[in-house]
Amino acid sequence: MGDGGPVTENTEADSPAPDAPRPADGYLGDPAVRAEWDNRYAERQQLWSGRPNGALVAEVAGLAPGRVLDVGCGEGADAIWLAAAGWDVTALEVSGVALERAVGHARDAGLTVRWVHAALTEAPLPPASFDLVSAQYPALLRTPDAAAERALLAAVAPGGVLLLVHHAGMETRHAHDDGFDPADYVWPSMVAALLDEDWEVEVDEQRPRAVPDGGAGAHHTDDVVLRARRLR
Repeated sequence: MGDGGPVTENTEADSPAPDAPRPADGYLGDPAVRAEWDNRYAERQQLWSGRPNGALVAEVAGLAPGRVLDVGCGEGADAIWLAAAGWDVTALEVSGVALERAVGHARDAGLTVRWVHAALTEAPLPPASFDLVSAQYPALLRTPDAAAERALLAAVAPGGVLLLVHHAGMETRHAHDDGFDPADYVWPSMVAALLDEDWEVEVDEQRPRAVPDGGAGAHHTDDVVLRARRLR
């Protein structure tokens, strides 16, 4: 949900007021997931660096601004950077604590972002309507029907781009004592496996991570970057 830790992610993307998240009782998704991320954000006044993710900045440089979905927007650094660059931004987040911070940051910057408080798989996003779907280090839960992977792909408009970035080597790690099990989450290779002839893979590589100063994900050094364009 920010510059580089695992992230997770609301509602009619066209209808929420641009500068206010929906109330807590309007959240769409698993309450336990929301509570987990609310607790994590509440532990620190600022969880991420406040700067946009380096891979996003690099990969978006050659794209004409259009409509973008920021999946797992965290405290809003990517969404605000995209809005400042001329993108029409819909930003999706499960944590109400993070979303409140993001709203405040955007307001301070004088920028408009459409905030959506929901899980990716529960959000009634307009299908095939985003010129860019950006998912930077998302904590998307894996399901037998690949719901999160398919939701990412379904949001991309024909001619649009999916940009999925994650920490290299995560999917092969063993479960941690703290309860984090990489097998529970979606990784770029799982999304890449679903790409068919309607997609063109433009980037699929591991590279050194451009690390913003500070932030909870600063200890990770390499990224896996998947960039795919929907042809039709």
